[in-house]
Amino acid sequence: MTPKENKPPKAADRKNRHLDLAKASLPMTAHPLDDITLPYCALPECDLAAIQLNTTLFDVELAAPLMITGMTGGTDRARNINLVLAEAAQTHRIALGLGSQRASLESGQSQAELRRLAPDAVLVGNLGAAQLAAPDGLKLAEAAVADIKANALAIHVNPLQEAIQPEGDHDWTGVLAAIEAAVRTLPCPVLVKEVGAGLSAEVVARLARIGVRHMDVAARGGTNWAEIELQRRPAEDAATYQPFLATGLMLPDAIIQARAVSDQLCLIASGGVRHGLDAAKCLYLGADIVGMAGQILRAA
Repeated sequence: MTPKENKPPKAADRKNRHLDLAKASLPMTAHPLDDITLPYCALPECDLAAIQLNTTLFDVELAAPLMITGMTGGTDRARNINLVLAEAAQTHRIALGLGSQRASLESGQSQAELRRLAPDAVLVGNLGAAQLAAPDGLKLAEAAVADIKANALAIHVNPLQEAIQPEGDHDWTGVLAAIEAAVRTLPCPVLVKEVGAGLSAEVVARLARIGVRHMDVAARGGTNWAEIELQRRPAEDAATYQPFLATGLMLPDAIIQARAVSDQLCLIASGGVRHGLDAAKCLYLGADIVGMAGQILRAA
């Protein structure tokens, strides 16, 4: 290969490839939520029309406990998708999480138009934990919040994805301290989320101890970002990395483990949620908000 061919892809090219693979990715045919049976009451003694789904997230009232969780950002294609999602969030009074803002911030491309389209919606910014731990990480986090007037900033922790990603960040030292600094410094709440492998009880407890009160368990069952990165690697790498795709917690286990740590945390449950029944099961298991991404991305 020539030196030119050895160069890693530009961030925008990588993001577009991620978008293609994420849209093509299908949720599990048999999801672990299928094993959860909700208790059925034949004498509900209530009026179905009187049931209210509204709730509050980051001091903003939502029409339902639903969040479009972050999937994409940093390219023109992603911008167009996020514009559609912002309008949907505003119209239906649900929350919207962005994909990583790193690429757009570093290229000087503002996403402020999302806030103009969704002035009343909950908008959650997004930055990778590895970037937050960099020397200028806190400054980047402040810029991410300011750019969209975010109600909160999501910090995604994705060591498995980064380990498989050809150009991934492999140094995760100092991440917990960086998150703690963000909690103390940023003018809005910090939400910590995985990207498909789940947050274990131990990790949830460590985050709670440093003041994180909002977490998205983002467990196995939906879009598998580690698998997406594997598809970007040469075919001969499959035997090495394929076994690791089974790493992490399934969504029901992730919700149960996280809720057992504390009943004071705001838990978002995502990881292959397909429909209303899945959402109801997540709430039954202990989630406060249900996150969907893959299904909505394909529709957008």
